[in-house]
Amino acid sequence: MIETLLGGLLGGAFRLAPELLKWLDRKGERGHELAMQDKALEFEKLRGAQRMAEIGAASDAAWNVGAVEALRDAVAAQGQKSGVGWADALSVGVRPVITYWFMALYCAAKTAAFVAAVSAGAGWGTAVLHAWTEADQALWAGVLNFWFLGRVFDRVRS
Repeated sequence: MIETLLGGLLGGAFRLAPELLKWLDRKGERGHELAMQDKALEFEKLRGAQRMAEIGAASDAAWNVGAVEALRDAVAAQGQKSGVGWADALSVGVRPVITYWFMALYCAAKTAAFVAAVSAGAGWGTAVLHAWTEADQALWAGVLNFWFLGRVFDRVRS
């Protein structure tokens, strides 16, 4: 009798075992499919973000090209004569007048700083060292580069 009972139980267990294994396998497959879908979603998000970055870079490049072209057109338009004598003379004189005016103010400010230092009892050397700052050196270097390197580039282009 025990053999019959064990045989029935083992037969039932062996009959249920494949169904149980199929159920576990499907559960694993569903989990795997869900994980793959999550990975695919992450990939699509990354691809979308990359595409948006590419679109942004392309629009920035297009904007920069447009800005450079607008600047080039504006500079070219500044060189055009209007045909009105007094307006053309005023236009030609604006930059030199502003440049000389700035240099006169700059020299006056530096001279005032030097005179104030000497009047306060500083020696000439100390007054010069305190009147001439790193910002002055940078400005002077920029002016020299503008005038002298500009000529070199003009010769190379010619």
